Amino acid sequence: MFKNILFATTGKPDCDDAASYAFDMAMKYNAKLFLFHVHGTPSRGYSHYVIDAKTGEKEVYGEEYDKVIMEEISQTYVDLLDQYGNVQIECIIGSPSTEILRKVKKDKIDLIIMGAHTKTKDAKALRYRNVTGATLQKVAKSARCPLLIISRPLSKNLWDLKNILFGTDFTKSSMPAFRFALKFAKENKCKLHLFHSVDITSQQFGKIPSQIEVEQKVDEAKAKMQDIYTNEMDGFTDFKTAIWEGIPYMEILKYARENDIDLISMAHHTGSIFKEKEMLGSTIEEVVIRSMCPVASVNRMDVLASYDAFLA
Repeated sequence: MFKNILFATTGKPDCDDAASYAFDMAMKYNAKLFLFHVHGTPSRGYSHYVIDAKTGEKEVYGEEYDKVIMEEISQTYVDLLDQYGNVQIECIIGSPSTEILRKVKKDKIDLIIMGAHTKTKDAKALRYRNVTGATLQKVAKSARCPLLIISRPLSKNLWDLKNILFGTDFTKSSMPAFRFALKFAKENKCKLHLFHSVDITSQQFGKIPSQIEVEQKVDEAKAKMQDIYTNEMDGFTDFKTAIWEGIPYMEILKYARENDIDLISMAHHTGSIFKEKEMLGSTIEEVVIRSMCPVASVNRMDVLASYDAFLA
């Protein structure tokens, strides 16, 4: 399913959980793993300085500094490197999100793995909701392959996956996330959970929806689930559908806990289809921050037919 996996890292402890998953994923699929680090530049344009990822200080950039960082990264992941050898370590100077996306295109990466954030406090990413890293946000909105986001230590390894959840609001932009989830479930012989939460918070201000209105929306969602997704299973029968009501991200997380979900697949942003300017949607961002399992953000498949070829 995956041939080239990119793990973007700063080499700091915040990335350790994502690192373990990246190496496990590479080993399971016998894929080439690119261990990729970008020296951030302190200002626009060319500079003789970089910002050290661990200290946050300016450092003179040159061949010797590059060697030091490469050695630090090798030592940071020495135990994992001892387990799996098909790994290419690369350090490069530039804007992290830009260089990650260039690397994805250059080496035909079919899966990106990142941590949810690489700083305990990221002022640029602070919002009224929660925190996801600024680099993650920029990669997610432009990545043309799935982005797997790891925010917490994992309780299971990749050889013990049983349940995959696909969360949808039935927009067209959710279709690649569905197909990714379906392919992943087939490859790993997992049960696929098709989930939708009727959003009771999106009603008009001052109006409390009646139970009859909520039940009507539930019935409509059931019909859409059948029409859009279950008819595309192509012989795959190990799936179930669920329609809940409430605040979408809370219902997704509750369902994931109650059903021992191992991976959640969602569209990067469901409000519009494949637009580069869209940041992570509010629902998936909350799921990413709070989820106990990895979350796949799937976006930017400009033509669904091309994604079908990727999944073939």
